[in-house]
Amino acid sequence: MIEELAVKNFALIDSLSLSFQGAFNVLTGETGAGKSIIVGALSFLLGGKADIDVIRTGSEEASVSAIVSVSSGNTEAAEWLKSRDIETEDRRLIIRRNIKSSGRNSIFIQSTPVTRTDLAEFMSFLFDIHGQHSHESLLKKETHRRYLDRFASLDEEVRDFGRVFTGLTEKKRTLEASLSSEKERENRIEILSFATEEIGRAAVKPGEIAELETEARRLGDFEKLAGFVNSGAAVLFDEEISVLALARKARNALDNASAIDEGLQGIQKRTEALYYEAEDIAAEFRSYRDGLRYDPKRLEEAEERLALLFRLKKKYVQGNAAGSTEEAILAYREDALAEIEELSNALENQDKLKAEISALEKDIVSRAAAISSKRSAAAVSLSEGITAILKRLGMPNARFGATVQKRRREGDSGGLVYGPWGADEVEFLISANAGEPLKDLSRIASGGELSRVMLAIKTVLAASDNLETLVFDEIDTGIGGEVALAVGEYMAKIGEIKQIFCVTHLASIAVRADNHLKVEKKTEGGRTFTSVGELGKEERRVEIARMLAGDAGEAALAHADDLILKYSQS
Repeated sequence: MIEELAVKNFALIDSLSLSFQGAFNVLTGETGAGKSIIVGALSFLLGGKADIDVIRTGSEEASVSAIVSVSSGNTEAAEWLKSRDIETEDRRLIIRRNIKSSGRNSIFIQSTPVTRTDLAEFMSFLFDIHGQHSHESLLKKETHRRYLDRFASLDEEVRDFGRVFTGLTEKKRTLEASLSSEKERENRIEILSFATEEIGRAAVKPGEIAELETEARRLGDFEKLAGFVNSGAAVLFDEEISVLALARKARNALDNASAIDEGLQGIQKRTEALYYEAEDIAAEFRSYRDGLRYDPKRLEEAEERLALLFRLKKKYVQGNAAGSTEEAILAYREDALAEIEELSNALENQDKLKAEISALEKDIVSRAAAISSKRSAAAVSLSEGITAILKRLGMPNARFGATVQKRRREGDSGGLVYGPWGADEVEFLISANAGEPLKDLSRIASGGELSRVMLAIKTVLAASDNLETLVFDEIDTGIGGEVALAVGEYMAKIGEIKQIFCVTHLASIAVRADNHLKVEKKTEGGRTFTSVGELGKEERRVEIARMLAGDAGEAALAHADDLILKYSQS
């Protein structure tokens, strides 16, 4: 969950620093105050797309950072961090993302730079944002299987199945290659052999690109570098009045002065240390200057070496390869050598491969059947649980159905089709009105109804979901009355085990919160900015009244007091 959030020069936010707790947090404020900006800053931190328009006018960059805690039970997040050698500190991470006016992003998890794709992948293990216009994921059938597996606690079993399935696929590919014509096999070996020899001759070393780029930059700008070095040497020691000469003169003066007044001994010692430091710097810098040589041949060699390495990268490194360029080139060579060995021994290994494939296929069938059985049982419970919640959320005649069907081949055989997640197709269906058949979720006309379906799913999944923080951005649009009370109740229930951020305009939801934050737009010195502050007891009472009636009159305050007394969590 988010423990601290800092936002700087993001849209109308000048500088903002907030501390959060777990539980149910609401953000309220007048229309146009900037509530969406806070959600935008969170989305930016979670890896969302952003351009330079988010940078506050007059600033060169915008930044959002946070201290995020990761629970011990979040195995997906832990595995992701471990695979990248990123360690938490007391289960906490510092996550920072900046965007400059040039459009360049810089993103760090702890002190490790990551890409926006990496950030989005990692943060998806911890956070989820839902808004009145952001339910696309719920409408995608591929996400339904993940929701059901999470509910059924099948994630680890499905990952194991995926690993077995991948192993089977690789062995089938190897067998297929071994069964191809001798000429094709020879051609493939020739191509791979050429690649391994080319990379081998290049003698690629990890880290050398960075070293070569540094050396080429130094030699390419040698004239400037030499000028700066000579200027520095003149000031340090070459000129008659130099840093070293002045330091020596000051030391001699203080030696004589301290002999007369012992009170100057402390300054004398510091001045003496200053002189020796200046002497050391001068000696080291003189050595650097004396050794500075322009070597056009070495520059040419460095540039040719870089050109070779980048040519190898273009030929042998995929765009999403992990690790450095050099490591990726060497990894390609190792993979190529392994494939050459497999192809060379293909004939001898065919019988062994066929036996291994047969055993894996039986294992796949068995595992898929077990997963399918558990999914079917869980689908019934999930459907019943979501249907019950939807009735409380103002959809009394709604029926929710999670269907699990076998994927089958087209044609007469009708055999099962297996994939990385088993042999099932999972789809969520709904009937919003009595007497109507179950239909796919995209047939729901109301965004408010879809919001309630998502809230119901999140309520049912709350106990088994690894996600630690949920952000709801005005998903209460279009509801009110008893439905709004029920939405607030269920959000408060989720807030008992998750961290919730909810942007709302309904007092009946805000009053349920454990922590109430108000977003305000202010103008000072001719500039407009958005601020956020946690409300105290009396401030919250006034804000609830404003949300009820648009002002804080006596009647509105009395109504606010009634709501706070009846529904407040604090």
